[in-house]
Amino acid sequence: MVGGFMTNGTPEKLIDALVEKGVKGLTLICNDAGFPDKGVGKMVANKQFSTIIASHIGLNREAGRQMTEGETVIDLVPQGTLAERIRSGGFGLGGFLTPTGIGTEVAKGKEVITIDGKEYLLETPLKADVALVFANKADKNGNLQYAGSENNFNHVMAANAKTTIVEAREIVDVGQMDPNFVHTPGIFVNYLVKGALHGNISYCSFKRRDSNTYC
Repeated sequence: MVGGFMTNGTPEKLIDALVEKGVKGLTLICNDAGFPDKGVGKMVANKQFSTIIASHIGLNREAGRQMTEGETVIDLVPQGTLAERIRSGGFGLGGFLTPTGIGTEVAKGKEVITIDGKEYLLETPLKADVALVFANKADKNGNLQYAGSENNFNHVMAANAKTTIVEAREIVDVGQMDPNFVHTPGIFVNYLVKGALHGNISYCSFKRRDSNTYC
């Protein structure tokens, strides 16, 4: 598993290390396939994945080419379903029911359960051996804080995998983080790596109708 949404909250340093290592035949669970030269897209371009499980790959033409030519198996999953399958795997759930995908290609091969006259798909959990996630700040016990929208898939992936490796912009001593603002407890983290000050952080802003000010 690799955290991030496009390249927002993506552990670029860890990805670069895997590109340099050149390991092949991996299964990727990620929101998307990144861009050709950014995020997990660098590993896609290096042909390191045999299977990609993601919600979309449209921003990376190389991923689309590999799918079309049969070089890589692409399993497209609705984004909300993907997030919940990852969360289910991390928190010991046996799966969940959702109406998303009923009557579409998504439903093929899946169990359909009818409750009160409405059909639902039984979606099973996803589990990973390793999760690579990105945090804005970590303490030396592995407690993590995310900045803005960089939280995205990082928290649920950190809680999911057998081994979680975190790239953090800043690593501080224990006690220097307010426990009220810890997003991911250190119990889920196995390794910390100091990352570069990179990444796009997105915040919501609202403009007042009667002025040019934002809040």
